[in-house]
Amino acid sequence: MNASSHPVTALYSDHHGWLHGWLRHKMGNAFDAADVAHDTFLRILATGVTPPADKSRAHLTQIAKGLAIDLYRRRQIESAYLEALAHLPEAVALSPETRLEILETLLHIDALLDSLPARVREAFLLSQLDGLTYSEIAARLDVSVSAVRKYMMRAAEACHRAFHHGA
Repeated sequence: MNASSHPVTALYSDHHGWLHGWLRHKMGNAFDAADVAHDTFLRILATGVTPPADKSRAHLTQIAKGLAIDLYRRRQIESAYLEALAHLPEAVALSPETRLEILETLLHIDALLDSLPARVREAFLLSQLDGLTYSEIAARLDVSVSAVRKYMMRAAEACHRAFHHGA
C-alpha cells in the first residue's frame, strides 16, 4: 500500500482543515489547535483504527477532546509545580534536569491516579494526602473498612505496576 492510498491519508485530507478549525474555536488559539489536530491523526496512525466515513468526524472529535483535556491537565500540573518552585528559597533551587524529571514524575502520577476507579482514587488520596485512617476513610466514603483495604490494595498494586514495570 503506498502512502497516498493509506486510509489515514484520505481521512487527513478530508477532515484536517475542519478539525483544526473546530479545535481553534474550542481552544481559542491556532497553535494549540494545530498541535492537538496533529496528535489526533498520530493517535489514529498509532492505533491503526480508521473510522468508517460516516463516523469520521465523531471519531476525530472524541480523540481530539481527550487530547485537549490531557494538554490542559498537563499545563495545570506544570503551572502548579512552577508556582511551588517559585516559593522555594534560592538555596534550594533545582537544576533544569531535576525540574523536568520531577514534572514528568508528577504527570506520571496524575495519569496513574486518573486511571484508577473514582472510589479507589479517593480512598488513596484521603489516606496519602489527608492522612486519614482506614476507619475515617470508610466513614467519609460510607463503605466498610474492608472495602477501604481493597481500595488501598488496588491503588498500591497500580502504583507498583506503574513505577516498577513501566505500566
